[in-house]
Amino acid sequence: MAVMAQADDRPRAAEAHRVIAPAFDPDFYRAIYTDLPADIGPLWHYRMAGWREGRDPAPWFSVEGYLAAHPDVAAAGLEPFSHFLSDGRHEGREVAPSRHAATYFGQVGWAPDPWSHESFAASAAPTTGWSGRRRGPAIPLTPEQREAVAAEFDAAFYLAMNPDVAASGMDPVEHFIRTGWVEDRDPNPRFSVLDYLEANPDVAAANLNPFAHYLVAGRAEGRAPRHALGFRYDVIARLKPVEARIAAAAAAAARLRTDPPGRLTVALGKLGDLHVTLSHDNYVEHSGGLQFCVRREAEQFRQRGVAHLHLYPAVVWPSVRAAGEAGPLGVLLNGRRLGFFTPEAVCDALRDAAAGPGRRSFAIHSLLGHEPDATADILAAAGLRDGFFWLHDFASLCVGFHLLRNDVEDCAAPSAESPACGVCAYSPQRARHTEAHRRLFERLNITVVAPSQTTLDFWRAQGDLPAQAAVVLPHARLAARKAPRKVARDGPFRLAYLGMPTPLKGWPVFRDLAQRFDGDPRYEFLHLGGAPDPAAPAAFHEVVVTAERPRAMQERLEALDIDAALIWPLCRETFSFTAYEAAAAGAAVLTGPDSGNVAAFAADPAIGRVLIDDAALAEAFASGEILALGRGARRAVVYDLVYSGMTSELVA
Repeated sequence: MAVMAQADDRPRAAEAHRVIAPAFDPDFYRAIYTDLPADIGPLWHYRMAGWREGRDPAPWFSVEGYLAAHPDVAAAGLEPFSHFLSDGRHEGREVAPSRHAATYFGQVGWAPDPWSHESFAASAAPTTGWSGRRRGPAIPLTPEQREAVAAEFDAAFYLAMNPDVAASGMDPVEHFIRTGWVEDRDPNPRFSVLDYLEANPDVAAANLNPFAHYLVAGRAEGRAPRHALGFRYDVIARLKPVEARIAAAAAAAARLRTDPPGRLTVALGKLGDLHVTLSHDNYVEHSGGLQFCVRREAEQFRQRGVAHLHLYPAVVWPSVRAAGEAGPLGVLLNGRRLGFFTPEAVCDALRDAAAGPGRRSFAIHSLLGHEPDATADILAAAGLRDGFFWLHDFASLCVGFHLLRNDVEDCAAPSAESPACGVCAYSPQRARHTEAHRRLFERLNITVVAPSQTTLDFWRAQGDLPAQAAVVLPHARLAARKAPRKVARDGPFRLAYLGMPTPLKGWPVFRDLAQRFDGDPRYEFLHLGGAPDPAAPAAFHEVVVTAERPRAMQERLEALDIDAALIWPLCRETFSFTAYEAAAAGAAVLTGPDSGNVAAFAADPAIGRVLIDDAALAEAFASGEILALGRGARRAVVYDLVYSGMTSELVA
């Protein structure tokens, strides 16, 4: 058990170290606490024992003062310095200087105004953008350093990443030199201010501009411009405990005001045929694969003259809701928002509506944010017990519904009692979450619907929920198109990333690939999606799939003659619209082995290729092997993409 606890704490410990290290003052700590053994590092001692003993990490921060001023932090047993740096300073929490500050400054013989310890505390206000590193006046840049910074500074990148600077009209180079680096703003996509200062405490202690130091001295000394741990390290460092996310959602839901129940009763009073759906959010206001599915389902029922009632948590939750937790529901009728109501109010309104004539059906697209017994009660009030549960993700197997261990590695849903599960941040909440799904399945007669055979086979192998039946219904399929073959264009191999630039969908893999082969005449990189990320040297094309333009992505891919699409999600996808859109447009699908249905789909040589890992992908580009997947080389075929009617196809 001791080993398990240690493994559980690793992501949190890494985050604490990353946050504290740049702001921690080892000289102060060792000068004041003279009992510290010479062979023990000051930062390690502070994190392991010092803060519990009331020892201060820097002259401007008092551990005892912070805990006394903020009893909620003390009651939660949180280490105060990392709390302030991560959250407290953004919340406007005040700090007091160490009672040893004057002694220390007397020893070192500096820090008169304006850099007294009082000024340190004042500079910590969140409005200053202070990052916790400044110990004295910043060292001015020499003409040589300014010239070096200007030569390798990427103004377009800086302004795109910092819209406040763009709006101010200030020269971006000057902004970076004066305040940007102190605020952890990066000067170009290949250099990380935070990484460099963390890896080089001598630069941080001297309060040097890290980019200038790197260009003039650090690069020649072999210092790295950013850490080599990869983007997965960054994901783990930012990972928030599920318990904290649940607590935040519960607090937000408790503050939400609900609408009068009578309004809902009137709106539902004259319903005939009715189809009820539940999901994790408002499918009208949000976009994504699941939301697209619900919109399509609603439209199919509308065409049949069936009213569509959608219920979703008014506040987004990371898990199912527990009994007793506030849970207002948003209610949409035929895509029109009726308001926020308590589950009890929804029950009462549906009970009255159920008394009228008409057929009833339901489909659960996500249980996140819903309480299972309240959900079963709502459906019972509508006279419903037989219905459908869609496997858009694997939330019925784990609260970490992407099945990513600590959000970075496919876990394959191991036993909840296994060490493989115990080392994950989602493990403590998994049992509560899966048992909630079990209660729902036991109260209803549920047919599970999977969008792919791969998904259904995996779900059956890793779970044992008591479903009455199961069926596979793909969201879309490729259909032969009668169209002349396009003449292959001349030019570089075009690789596209589709969708929002997030780690979950593999954006860092595409970004790193684009950066590595930027300038290589063999390749051209494009990003098709809703929002750009200037970190990748890729031409951005805005493409948003809507109810009015469901084939927008497919059409743009075909118009741009894309050779291949990188569909490299970290998680196992249950379907993947982007993979099917790419294939329909004649682009090869490139993916990794842990991508679920994408890997099963791309395993067909006529569709794409599955590479063993990121390194194999990069090597295929370096060697030029990937060029064999160009449209001309493989005589690409285009298809029509035919979408399913979702649950409407299953309801008699």
